[in-house]
Amino acid sequence: MEKSNWKEKMNLTMLTDFYEITMANGYFENGLKEKTTYFDMFFRKVPDGAGFAIMAGVRQLIEYIENLSFDEEDITYLKEKKMFAPAFLEYLRNFKFTCDVWAIPEGTPIFPNEPIVTVRGLIIEAQFIETMMLLTINHQSLIATKANRIVRAAQGRPVLEFGSRRAQGYNGAILGARAAYIGGCMGTACTIADRDFNIPAVGTMAHSWVQLFDSELEAFRAYARAYPEGCVLLVDTYNVLKSGIPNAIKVFKEDLIPKGFKPKGIRIDSGDITYLSKKARKMLDYAGLEDCKIVASNSLDEYIIRDILVQGAKVDIFGVGERLITSKSEPVFGGVYKLAAVENNECIVPKIKLSENVGKITNPCFKQVYRLFCRENNKAIADVITLFDEVIEDHRPYVIFDPEHTWKRQTITHFYAKKLLVPIFEKGKCVYKNPDLQEIKAYCKEQVDTLWEEVLRFENPHEYYVDLSEPLWTIKNKLLQEYAR
Repeated sequence: MEKSNWKEKMNLTMLTDFYEITMANGYFENGLKEKTTYFDMFFRKVPDGAGFAIMAGVRQLIEYIENLSFDEEDITYLKEKKMFAPAFLEYLRNFKFTCDVWAIPEGTPIFPNEPIVTVRGLIIEAQFIETMMLLTINHQSLIATKANRIVRAAQGRPVLEFGSRRAQGYNGAILGARAAYIGGCMGTACTIADRDFNIPAVGTMAHSWVQLFDSELEAFRAYARAYPEGCVLLVDTYNVLKSGIPNAIKVFKEDLIPKGFKPKGIRIDSGDITYLSKKARKMLDYAGLEDCKIVASNSLDEYIIRDILVQGAKVDIFGVGERLITSKSEPVFGGVYKLAAVENNECIVPKIKLSENVGKITNPCFKQVYRLFCRENNKAIADVITLFDEVIEDHRPYVIFDPEHTWKRQTITHFYAKKLLVPIFEKGKCVYKNPDLQEIKAYCKEQVDTLWEEVLRFENPHEYYVDLSEPLWTIKNKLLQEYAR
């Protein structure tokens, strides 16, 4: 069971951009604090040029929102800035979150420009959660996405997250381990992630263990005595082939097997993994240790793992550290939070952000996202962004079209439609039952399997269709024409 006490008593309410507070005061002073607004979080491109990303971080977003409150230390700090109205500070002292929130569940494949979180509520409340929402969803989605790529590259071999000491801060290590597990990793080196999230903690020894003893053989024997049931020996402190593996075999055959214990494996943490693992496999097999696993670590990522497996590497388990926990190849998940509509006299008025950069033009209105699946093989066909109250009737043909090149059209038949945005908060009260982390991980794998292989490619993946419904496209096009005058 995933616990939620890893950050007990840490009040994150003031983890905001300062402009969220100055704007809130401005809204208050200008009589706009009762204005109802609609905001969307979305991202514009997938890191690493990939075909999709993985949604993660919803649970921590929920925990943040549920604990939103300003304490007296916060109020005193803001008062000392001498730029906020006394009535506004009193409002913050009694602050209560009352918005409605929808989000795409964790573990779901997500695509650029579709809403992954939508917030409806009073402008001050809806604006105020921007920074923490982006921080939480951006970080965990980034790591879950990278982990999923690495896990897929391993072709069924377990991947362990080994990145705590390279993470960007302790939150990056702890929540990064959580996100990596959602993405498909089997375990983590981060002990606190096991305690709080029930992610299996794994680990053997460091080179310092081997160096501490007078000989490598003595070090291996000592470790085998301490952990006979889970003995994995690090064989690259001195020389993998000349001493490491021969000494490991000696300990396995003299200290473990005669006592009824089964050797678990060896770990290689440096050198040419392909060459060394091939040689190691032959040596272990020749010694009758065919079931002994080979674990490889040392600056791995999806590209290196893919390449060494193509070259015939005999690796059974991968430990991946810095390039996973920091998503080193592209360490930014560019989620943004934009106003999509406001209410005037109970009517929803769409809002749009324009830009000379076409990719930064937003989609207006209060929206829902549908995913269309083929009934015959359950593969995802396309996502359609609709007005929130639109219904895609999957018992009749449905036309999808490219929002920019509208002549590109396709009629979809024999499909079923699934709404992706689900209620998380209603009037400030959480209505969402957080799945167990193991459930989220299993759901992620299941949902990734609905994507076509062409979308899963590491390089130049097929661009998955994310289209607008006809009514939404019409509203957006009308706004574009109005602002172009």
